[in-house]
Amino acid sequence: MLRERKDQIINEIADSLSRCSIAIATDYRGLSAKEMVHLRRRLTELDIEYRVVKNTLTRFAAEKAGRTELQGLLAGPVAIAFGYDDVVKPARALSEHIRLFGSVLQVKGGLLGDRLLTAEDVSTIAAIPSRDVLICQLVGQLGAPLQTLHNVLTAPLRGFLNVIRARIQRVEGGYNVTESS
Repeated sequence: MLRERKDQIINEIADSLSRCSIAIATDYRGLSAKEMVHLRRRLTELDIEYRVVKNTLTRFAAEKAGRTELQGLLAGPVAIAFGYDDVVKPARALSEHIRLFGSVLQVKGGLLGDRLLTAEDVSTIAAIPSRDVLICQLVGQLGAPLQTLHNVLTAPLRGFLNVIRARIQRVEGGYNVTESS
């Protein structure tokens, strides 16, 4: 490989590392070409860059981008999924692919900010509900104290209303309070 081409690849990987919110390293050994194409298409649809990288060039790119923590994951054949907006999306997409296809793809770990993630950390991130679900849960939690306040404030009125209804039934039904006692 020509030196200029290597420098270009290092710059591209360094740029991806510096811009990404999460980078997930995978071991792709054993994937068929068809499965790899399917995985790449699915990740591209989700705006996730998936790239097979040379470890040496990636080490240089990690140093250049100030993400040296990634170097611990660079052993054997490595492909990296770069997520740029939602940190859950790449983790969930890879986990779903492994689960749905019974894939031999293995998550080695990842990099979230300056924190090195293990494979277990990545699967934990994949289990986080989507942003919309989290917003709905937050709104529900914010509304719970208001509902409780409403119940507390209306309880005396409901009690008073029940007393009035009981009195109306007694008066209309000819029921005498003194006779039943």
